[in-house]
Amino acid sequence: MSAAEGPLVVGVDTSTQSTKALVVDAATGQVVASGQAPHTVTTGAGRESDPRQWWDALCEALRQCGDAAREAAAVSIGGQQHGLVTLDERGEPVRPALLWNDVRSAPQARRLTEELGGAKFWAERTGSVPAASFTVTKWAWLAEHEPEAVRATKAVRLPHDYLTERLTGQGTTDRGDASGTGWWASGSESYDAEILAHVGLDPALLPRVVRSGEVAGTVRDSHDLPFSKGTLVAAGTGDNAAAALGLGLRPGTPVMSLGTSGTVYAVSRHRPADPTGTVAGFADARSDWLPLACTLNCTLAVDRVAALLGLDREAVEPGTTVTLLPYLDGERTPDLPHASGLLHGLRHDTTAGQLLQAAYDGAVHSLLGALDLVLDEDADPSAPLLLIGGGARGTAWQQTVRRLSGRPVQVPEAKELVALGAAAQAAGLLTGEDPAAVARRWDTARGPVLEPVERDQETLARIAGVLSDAAPLLERSPQSR
Repeated sequence: MSAAEGPLVVGVDTSTQSTKALVVDAATGQVVASGQAPHTVTTGAGRESDPRQWWDALCEALRQCGDAAREAAAVSIGGQQHGLVTLDERGEPVRPALLWNDVRSAPQARRLTEELGGAKFWAERTGSVPAASFTVTKWAWLAEHEPEAVRATKAVRLPHDYLTERLTGQGTTDRGDASGTGWWASGSESYDAEILAHVGLDPALLPRVVRSGEVAGTVRDSHDLPFSKGTLVAAGTGDNAAAALGLGLRPGTPVMSLGTSGTVYAVSRHRPADPTGTVAGFADARSDWLPLACTLNCTLAVDRVAALLGLDREAVEPGTTVTLLPYLDGERTPDLPHASGLLHGLRHDTTAGQLLQAAYDGAVHSLLGALDLVLDEDADPSAPLLLIGGGARGTAWQQTVRRLSGRPVQVPEAKELVALGAAAQAAGLLTGEDPAAVARRWDTARGPVLEPVERDQETLARIAGVLSDAAPLLERSPQSR
């Protein structure tokens, strides 16, 4: 047995590129074991993954956790949002999952918005205006391009739902992840019959939405994992909602997450509905809301620029007047699904390090522009911005966010916040506590605070100007180039 003070729980983060598992002491928040295994994503026009790789990666990550995983009393899965998982009558994938960053459904997103009352209708009904990342647009794309796959589909799941169902045998999801589909009505907190009928999706194919604090099921006999039969399984949630749980987030505290995608969000008591589509009106994993703005291009895009320049990712140089919009995968905020990277202002004396700094500036600019829209009007403008995700520990990322935001920046010491949030949710099943309160008891947000510096308005204005001037070029579809 481990030397834990309380029962052990497992929190899982199945992200775009890998699955991570933490075994956590529910009493103290101490991570007693961890594991991680990769999965692959296709390149080219689409972004797809075989869901069975996620299961194999989960098995491997838990194997790395050793005996501690066998002692777990509860488990929860946090996962990448929006992905469309289609299953046949045997529960096997009909085709690879269409991931959140697959932007081929951009035409369907525009068409759905127009066909069902416009952006205002969607924002008021679902909390969000459909973008190419949303699951409803992917289903519409699949119906148009692969109707045979739609006919073979007997269940529709999100990535975290798929793994939860393989644990329990029950099709379940939670309000946080369901709110990113585009077919969940945020006002009534139920699946929207009108939207589902419009896209030809039978609601019987969808998972049951499990309430916060409710047990989704128990681990069944037939599985390849170290859990014993009857181990409690929590509802799980999407990655951003899980990270909010992992931080023990209170309303009004801004968060910027720097990962494959970049996000800005805050917990709110008020149901969001932004008809501009900049802010997605997601639910959190409890009973509040998680207004969020997301970009498709963050750490991977900047790392790609660094690789093209032959530089280490920290080798930035100041003093640039060059602008680089690193929209290498299209972009979601601003909504430019067909855009590609754009460079403006290159001179003979521009250095490679200045080009790299321009990539950082371009990646952060869109997120900061949405920050005021994410926060409630009464939020404290001087509150520290919590910086999380893979990029948060990089000096270049920290200093860019600090300079362009003008805010103090706090970098939590806790790693793997999505998995920690899932673990807090699992612990809440055992103790009856609010999962966010569990995370606060674990003191997960503890970390150094970088003092604010004067906001670099000149750089912000320059990027905004280039973005405005280049809009016709960035908005062109590939067919019109």
